[in-house]
Amino acid sequence: MTTTATAPVSPARPRDEPPYGGAVSKPPRQTGRHLMLATIALLWLLPLLWAVYTSLRPYADTSKHGYLSWPRGISLQNYTDAWNQSGMPHFFWNSVLITVPSVLGTLLFSAAVAFFVSRFDFRWNIALLMLFTAGNLLPAQVLITPLYRLYLLVPLPAWMSDSLLLYNSTWGIIAIHIAYQCGFCTFVLSNYMKTIPGEISEAALVDGAQVWRQFFQIILPLCRPAFAALATLESIWIYNDFFWPLALIETGDKRPITSALANLQGQYFTNPNLIAAGALMTAVPTLLVYFALQRQFISGLTIGSGKG
Repeated sequence: MTTTATAPVSPARPRDEPPYGGAVSKPPRQTGRHLMLATIALLWLLPLLWAVYTSLRPYADTSKHGYLSWPRGISLQNYTDAWNQSGMPHFFWNSVLITVPSVLGTLLFSAAVAFFVSRFDFRWNIALLMLFTAGNLLPAQVLITPLYRLYLLVPLPAWMSDSLLLYNSTWGIIAIHIAYQCGFCTFVLSNYMKTIPGEISEAALVDGAQVWRQFFQIILPLCRPAFAALATLESIWIYNDFFWPLALIETGDKRPITSALANLQGQYFTNPNLIAAGALMTAVPTLLVYFALQRQFISGLTIGSGKG
């Protein structure tokens, strides 16, 4: 009996491992891509870093040596002056009174419409979804003239506004934020709800759960990732809004913090260092919201992008 000798089989080498050891070299395309992304990130951060640099310099230093010069002194005096001169605590509270109800109302109404559009089959469900989404195609500047006239005519209950009108009222700003943001949130939530198996609703219906119970106790808990991502986006968008309060609120004490930054600009003199410090302080709450919901925000970036 004869035996044939077989050559030993070497273990398979990973594709990225070099044949004779040593470091793995990155392809030129990947290296160029990383350099491009690093350059874009630096250009994106440059205005923020420049604002921080400006806010830490006294105005006398920049006016004498210029903004491109090396600083002769660094201090937090601009932040203290901005906090005291503009009344920031009061305007921060105004922003909270506008942002929190706007975000909650937007998510509630959007979820109701998305539930109706995605879980029920009827003739005009796609047209209804397109109607809600079409509102986001118009820029706010186009709507301001008819909306301004409408706000001067629509009354409010006495307990909601001192002026009894939507104009110059916090409730008016909340209403326009909810109306303007519902289209985007409805589109995202409807696509997310379509991914929930219909058998869940059928089983709940067999067990005697009516529509409202299905909505509040079954569908809404399953949409928590989408709600977290949308809550992060909407909080940042509504908090940073500058246009609507400036156009629809006449009294300065009722404006949010973003519109109240104009108080730091004098009639005959403007201190850019002071305004930079105030703007950076204004951005702190949005950063806190983002870092608190960072994981849900990143995971929810692709929510609603799938085909419904």
